[in-house]
Amino acid sequence: MPLLDGLGHSPAFLAFAVLLLGLCVGSFLNVVIHRLPLMLERDWRHECRTLLELPAEPEPSPLSLVRPASRCPSCGAAIRPWQNIPVVSWLALGGRCAACRAPISLQYPLVEAVTGLLSAWCAVRFGWGAPLAAALVLTWALVALTVIDLRTQLLPDAITLPLLWLGLLLSLGSVFVAPQASIIGAAAGYLSLWLVYHAFRLATGKEGMGHGDFKLLAALGAWFGWQALPLIVLLSSFAGALVGLGLILLRGHDRNVPIPFGPYLALAGWIFLVGGRGLTDAWLHLALPS
Repeated sequence: MPLLDGLGHSPAFLAFAVLLLGLCVGSFLNVVIHRLPLMLERDWRHECRTLLELPAEPEPSPLSLVRPASRCPSCGAAIRPWQNIPVVSWLALGGRCAACRAPISLQYPLVEAVTGLLSAWCAVRFGWGAPLAAALVLTWALVALTVIDLRTQLLPDAITLPLLWLGLLLSLGSVFVAPQASIIGAAAGYLSLWLVYHAFRLATGKEGMGHGDFKLLAALGAWFGWQALPLIVLLSSFAGALVGLGLILLRGHDRNVPIPFGPYLALAGWIFLVGGRGLTDAWLHLALPS
């Protein structure tokens, strides 16, 4: 099988295969983005009613990341497999439900396309091997966290905490960093934003960010080590400041309405993922010139 052997070692074939995989995963991420916050809200409501000893609410229909099958939110029509091909189906349907012609959010093809392209980029950057598998998991998690935070201002523990533990476990094999740098990075990532949060709260009486931001930065510290944290915070703060200023100047965004910080942390973390050691060395050279 010379042809198959050649394809197996072809960077172009790997990038194309991972692009297709990323498109399919992006379709599933849309389900996660929509359903995970609803599942968490159900759990929180149930816990609150139990704690307050209130009567139980009527049992809602079962909801998980795999059940029930996807349906149109407007008319309830089942989405057929050929209507669920990433990006292609949305374009073929003209961005509308096949049954009722209600608009389908642009979010769906965008998440699929972005996930596919970022996945292919990781394939080009890392090639075959364990670092690529890890990079894809991190990329997919960051895409989901970004959109969930933009929609709901939540960074679910169901995603951030597994990312944290996975980063620590990967350090045992020094996939990205050694264990010592990973452990210190996780602790420093959490504590740095925790301290900023409490300092801001004491100074203004307001909460400047959510606890999910602490956990996400801790996860990124576990993946890339403490040396990466200053640059990740700098990049995310710069991006957040630019977007926030643009929203205020161009769209009249109310300054008292919070802007989620998670997407900018996720963006900075992904830039660091593909930038790798070079970004760390450049940052340390600027911060600690010889």
